[in-house]
Amino acid sequence: MPQIRLNNITKRFGKAIAVDDLTIEIGDGEFVTLLGPSGCGKTTTLRMIAGLETPTDGDIYIDDVCVFSSEKGIDISPDKRNVGFLFQNYALWPHMTVYKNVSFGLENMKWDKNRIKERVFELLAMLRIEEYSERYPSELSGGQQQRVAIARTLSTGPKILFMDEPLSNLDAKLRMEMRTELKRLHLETGSTFVYVTHDQLEAMTLSTKICLLKEGLLQQYEPPLDIYRYPANYFVADFVGSPNINIIEMEGEQINLDEIKLTNNQLSLLYTPNSSSITIPKGKKLLLGVRPEDIEICDEGTIEAAIYSTLPSGMETIVKLDIAGLLVTCVVFGGVDFPIGSRVKIAFNAKNYVLFDRESERNIASGTLS
Repeated sequence: MPQIRLNNITKRFGKAIAVDDLTIEIGDGEFVTLLGPSGCGKTTTLRMIAGLETPTDGDIYIDDVCVFSSEKGIDISPDKRNVGFLFQNYALWPHMTVYKNVSFGLENMKWDKNRIKERVFELLAMLRIEEYSERYPSELSGGQQQRVAIARTLSTGPKILFMDEPLSNLDAKLRMEMRTELKRLHLETGSTFVYVTHDQLEAMTLSTKICLLKEGLLQQYEPPLDIYRYPANYFVADFVGSPNINIIEMEGEQINLDEIKLTNNQLSLLYTPNSSSITIPKGKKLLLGVRPEDIEICDEGTIEAAIYSTLPSGMETIVKLDIAGLLVTCVVFGGVDFPIGSRVKIAFNAKNYVLFDRESERNIASGTLS
C-alpha cells in the first residue's frame, strides 16, 4: 500500500492557486523529489503533507490514515504524523554540542540515558561525525552541520523525512558529497524521503521518482530516467537535462505508414516512430527534441556543420554547432576539443528522438532519425 497518498489537493492563497488538484502516491521507502522552477508549488506541497500548511481542498493519507480531509474536517497536527523535517537552514542550537543537539528530542521524549547515548552514537557513526560529538556548531563546516541536522531529524525514528532544499547553502563540492551521503542514508534507513529542489541534477541523481510541477500543475511523475527519455511535454524536456535538449522547429508529412518526413530551412530528415499509431498531416507544425549526447560528430555523418563554440571540461566537451544558421548543442565525451569555425560532419544515430506537437507542446512520439 502507498505510504503517502494525495487526492485532489489544492492550495489557494487568495485568488492565486499554488497547487492545483494534485493527485500522487508515494510508496513506502521511496525517495521522491518535488521538482520545478521557483513558485511552482513544490514547497507548499511538502508543507501540506507535513501538516505545516493547510490545503484548501482534498485529502492526504499517511499509512492509510487520513491526516487531512477538507470534506471530513480532519487536520491532524504535524507532531502526530510521525514525520521529520530538515530545513534549508540547519537550525542547530548554537549553545549545545553535537551530542546535545542530536539527543535533545530524545530527552524530551523521556528516553533512558543509556538508550539515548546508544541511539545518538549510532546516528553519528552512520553519518561519520562521531569524532565531533563534543564540538559546537560554530566549530563545524557546513557539510558537518548538515550531517548533524540530519542525525537530529532521524533520532526519533520518523517513518518519513521531509527535506526542503537542504543542500542549497553548500558549495559545489560539498553538495556532491552530501548527495552521495543522502542516497546512502536513504538505503540504510529504509525511510521514505520527500525532497524539494529546483536543481534538476539533484533530482535526477537522488530520486526513485520525480514529481515535476509547473505553476501548481503536475507535469510528470515517473522515475528520473523515464522523465529524461520520455518527457510528457516540451516543458519537461526543456527543464530536465544539462546541457538542455535541442528543440528544432520542423514541418511534418507522413510519407508512408511508418515514416514521417521532417523539414525546415536547414534539415530534411526521415523520422521513424517507435509506434505506428500516429498520423501526421502534411505541413503539421512539430518540435523535434534532440538530446545533446544523441548528436554524433563523425566522418560518416551526412550533415555538415561548423564549430560555433566549445566548452571543454576534461571529462567532456560541450560543442555548439552551426548548421547553416541553425544552432544546436552536442556533447563529445573525453578530452577532445575543436577549433572554432572548423567544419565537421554529424549524424543522428541514437534510437530515441522525441517529437512534440508545436501547438499543444505534448509528446506525440519517440523514434529514430535518418
